[in-house]
Amino acid sequence: ELSRIRGKEISMVFQEPLSSLNPIQTIGDQIAEVFQIHEQLDKKKAMRKAISMLEMVAIPDAEKRAKSYPFMLSGGMRQRVMLAMALGCKPALLIADEPTTAIDVTIQAQLLELISSLAQETNTRVILITHNLGIVARYANKIAIMYAGKIVEKGETTELYAEPQHPYTISLLKAVPRLDQEKKKLATIEGQPPPLDERLPSGCSFHPRCTYAREICKEKTPPLRKISDKQEVACWLGGMDS
Repeated sequence: ELSRIRGKEISMVFQEPLSSLNPIQTIGDQIAEVFQIHEQLDKKKAMRKAISMLEMVAIPDAEKRAKSYPFMLSGGMRQRVMLAMALGCKPALLIADEPTTAIDVTIQAQLLELISSLAQETNTRVILITHNLGIVARYANKIAIMYAGKIVEKGETTELYAEPQHPYTISLLKAVPRLDQEKKKLATIEGQPPPLDERLPSGCSFHPRCTYAREICKEKTPPLRKISDKQEVACWLGGMDS
């Protein structure tokens, strides 16, 4: 059942494509395998479709590149291969986990534009996992801010960026360097995130680092609750003003 869902209904692009691709199999064969499994195509037809997908993700000389092995491609090209593999069967959902990690900034922009345009073409919804708030502002319609494995705030991106309510969200946005403001010391968040393999702090996991923390924050975990039509927050203070 899971094999039927993976690749056809839900696909994923990981942050390090070299470790996700089979080093002893050509990229054409790896993409073609998706169509052989999920669309029951024979090897010849599956390879033709694999080459077509390589062309779709803007890999030049796709027929020749299909015979290449992963180590023969750049990081950006390998990530395009992963994207071709992930979107081949037009899944309902694509999970992109830090898809531009360790890739040149210019190539990052090209890849993100490609993900955005191909997702629209294939009618695929995208969950983008990232630490880059600039990328979120540019490409995401909705955002969920997570801390210590839990969502602490979520909503539509424009509203959340304009009026962040959780102390962690406020701190994150204040820590982003701005070119439109006079030079000043960059804001930081005191302390360190809790290790997830150990017992988390009681109450709100952010309270040891929160300048607004009260006694209730240390004792009870705040539920995620709606504070407007477009925003939800998990904070006992009822939402903050940035």
